[in-house]
Amino acid sequence: MLVLALRSVRQRPGRFLATLLSAFLGAAIVMAFHSMHDTAGAPGVDPVSSETLRTAAGVVGGYGTLLVFFAVASALTVNVRQRAAELQLLRRSGATPGQLKRMVVGEAVAVAGVGTAAAVLPAVLGGRLLVELFQDTGQVAGSVDHSFGAVALSSGVGVTLVASAGAALLAVRRVTRGRRTVRRRPVFAWAALAAGAVAASSTFAFSATDEMLMAFPAQGAILLSVGFALMAPRLLTGVLGRLALGGASGWLAVRNLRRRAGELSGILMALILFTAVSTATLTMQAVESDEVAASGMVKSVDAKNLETLNYTVVGVIVVFVCVMLVNSLYAATTYRGREFGQQRLAGATPGQVLGVVGAEGLVLTVVGLLCGTPAALAGIVPFTVVRSDAVLPGQLAGVWVAVAAVGTAATVGTSLFTARRVLRTPAVRAVGATA
Repeated sequence: MLVLALRSVRQRPGRFLATLLSAFLGAAIVMAFHSMHDTAGAPGVDPVSSETLRTAAGVVGGYGTLLVFFAVASALTVNVRQRAAELQLLRRSGATPGQLKRMVVGEAVAVAGVGTAAAVLPAVLGGRLLVELFQDTGQVAGSVDHSFGAVALSSGVGVTLVASAGAALLAVRRVTRGRRTVRRRPVFAWAALAAGAVAASSTFAFSATDEMLMAFPAQGAILLSVGFALMAPRLLTGVLGRLALGGASGWLAVRNLRRRAGELSGILMALILFTAVSTATLTMQAVESDEVAASGMVKSVDAKNLETLNYTVVGVIVVFVCVMLVNSLYAATTYRGREFGQQRLAGATPGQVLGVVGAEGLVLTVVGLLCGTPAALAGIVPFTVVRSDAVLPGQLAGVWVAVAAVGTAATVGTSLFTARRVLRTPAVRAVGATA
């Protein structure tokens, strides 16, 4: 089966493009930030610079590991579900579930290995830019030179390969075991929600000037978003059960989303994580900056480190999640060429097909925002109450609108752009192509 996996990757590399890009970007991010450990451990680095570099590596490296797993899992879920018929044919031909798992995991590891190898040079350049960023803000001494060594390389290879193998295993289990695998997901989801609620509520145990004040609400928002993300298929199905869109395009959009709820769960996961983490982090940092400015105090080195980390984390998340959305949506929409062709042969115009795709993307975006916003508020409200004696900060509205605009543009824009490209193929040829 491992030989078959490598042969499948060589023969049809296009089907693994989304997985390759996710692994490439994930490995680049992880290695770039973990190279801060190599830099901090180099001879001649002063204690203040070393602490700043290690903090950045620890915080963002942890986020990067989580993002790599979700990104690769999203891409592989789409890939495996699109190949359900192929896998079932192999199963009927005598392949055991274990052999299918080894084949899919072997494909994922092979693709992740290529992506990781290609990410080394960008990671070196990215790590160098990070050191220069910290030097420009006065948090790292100008004499510190960037180092890329064993810690960065081993963490990038280890995290990417393990995340790819684990995500592939979960994806193929959903196809081979069906409902038995899905039943286990709520257990982890409720555990993440409970842990997030505890972390967010722990904010009230700190004072307004405590340096650790922002850490717990941020962790709470992240854990809550992970819990909601794990419940994505159920949440999407529940919303669709109460949703009634007018017109033929609206009816078809709801019907298609119900039928593809499991496949689209990875995309919805990305939207929830993006909404919660970006909204919570940017809003809390804006509240903190305004409170410091109002008090007339000068930001300490630790405060500057935290601010830089927050904006860096959000920047990484925005770029990475947007790429993850684009990859997953591109793969999912490209696969629907046969479906679009059948609709056109049945009398639908290209504009009507695009209307259906646009409505689907809009519904996904709304569900993602509705699920991610409560997770963000669970961190924002406790932080704001303790830090400023308010409940909802005035900065929230502007941040939320910006996050919603980016999420909508990434989801709806990618869906429409890809669908328009797919519709260039004549309907008869699209229907005659292999699904």
